[in-house]
Amino acid sequence: CLGIPGACENPAIMNNSDLRKPARGFTMLEIVIVVAIVAVLGALGSAAYGRYRDRVLVSQAVSDIVAIAASIKRFELDSRALPGSLAEVGAGTRVDPWGRPYQYVDLATMKVNGKARKDKKLAPLNSDYDLYSLGKDGDSKPPLVTPVSRDDIVRARDGQFIGMAKDFDP
Repeated sequence: CLGIPGACENPAIMNNSDLRKPARGFTMLEIVIVVAIVAVLGALGSAAYGRYRDRVLVSQAVSDIVAIAASIKRFELDSRALPGSLAEVGAGTRVDPWGRPYQYVDLATMKVNGKARKDKKLAPLNSDYDLYSLGKDGDSKPPLVTPVSRDDIVRARDGQFIGMAKDFDP
């Protein structure tokens, strides 16, 4: 019984090939390959999630601007004038998805001194009022063609367009 105690009673111990098999497990190379694959998939997933999150935030800002514009329209119909500020329509404390207040400029009755948003031909986007979010970077200039304004969410053509400044092409 090969000199192994209990080998005669247990036939599984009698098999010498079992005694010579190497231990089963993963090699360092296999572990490194698996970790590399997981890292690549994680990076791809993270980038895709970031793009998805940006689209959701832009969509939320567009929805907010549509709702605020509807409130302004109701105010205008009731009082036959545009509000002086967003506070008059109950949106004075409303912030965009990036945590900054929405911007409102009454173009019809106020002296705006160059604050009106402009398209690539430097023509005003609206004739009544400008309503916009400063976008992800929180910075903006009146012409939409400036790089800091490309991520702004704007209302243009007196409400016929609401979206990202980079998507507006008059």
